[in-house]
Amino acid sequence: MSIPIETAPWQVARSLTGDCTMKTFAQVMLIAGLVGAAAIPAAADAQVYVRVGPPRPIFERRPPPPQYGYVWHAGYHRWDGARYVWVPGQYFAPPRPRAVWIGGRWVHGPRGYFWRDGYWR
Repeated sequence: MSIPIETAPWQVARSLTGDCTMKTFAQVMLIAGLVGAAAIPAAADAQVYVRVGPPRPIFERRPPPPQYGYVWHAGYHRWDGARYVWVPGQYFAPPRPRAVWIGGRWVHGPRGYFWRDGYWR
């Protein structure tokens, strides 16, 4: 039996059992929650590897900051699934006083190149 994605959980329970009771609704919701929870760590740990290294960074003329204390995040090449695309740099407000921005970078590993995100230290 095929159930459209737009179908609400209580409609799924009704179509599977012929009767929508709270017990079947709770079972469907429990299964949906377990499947969703199992997918979250897999998506968070997903790493995209690229066989071809990124091009040299593009030189950007840094404009003056919009406010005192803002930190420049340099531009970088992003992999869009088929090619590298340049993402221009921009200013960000630090999350706390004296925070230091460590920029992201492409790292070469045994499976190819992968992007390591920047972070505040």
